[in-house]
Amino acid sequence: MEPIKINPSKTAFVSIDLQKGILGFPTLPHSPQEVVKNAKSLADDLRSKGGFVVWVRVAMAKDGKDRLDIPCDSPMAMKSLPPDWSEISSDLDIQPGDHIVTKKQWGAFYGTDLELQLRRRNLDTIILGGIATCFGVESTARAAYELGFRQIFAQDAMSCLSVESHEHALARVFPRMGHVRSVAEILSALK
Repeated sequence: MEPIKINPSKTAFVSIDLQKGILGFPTLPHSPQEVVKNAKSLADDLRSKGGFVVWVRVAMAKDGKDRLDIPCDSPMAMKSLPPDWSEISSDLDIQPGDHIVTKKQWGAFYGTDLELQLRRRNLDTIILGGIATCFGVESTARAAYELGFRQIFAQDAMSCLSVESHEHALARVFPRMGHVRSVAEILSALK
């Protein structure tokens, strides 16, 4: 793969669902702890170079009335959630200049202020990571592509419920919307 260059002042790191309730699930090929560690490295480095950091979480009303409830063959089994379920991991060391987006479905753009926050800052590039690769990350990536954002996918700052699902997105979906790179490659491209 050819090396990429990333202008930090035009870039946001958007991290999907690194919150207490989701970090408790087993993920592959990277553990939730690895994903958090790599996401923190990306956020710290980009922030120090003038980039923008966005932490996305999913949260529902206590009564559950704002949950998307469409009949399907394999519904998500989420009856009642603990009170701290949507709290973003404290290991990420969120800073005052970071932005938090609360979503109600898989993708981070629909029904949120994410696009507004990126456009008002004149950002055109998104580094994307989070859990799960084939749900929240991919849904956000598809919307970002349709909105015209350049994308860089941090392959080891995301993970999924299975290796196959993760690898499918990295090999078949994301290369059609941007660049797939390791955290190390992204950090070296942030100049």
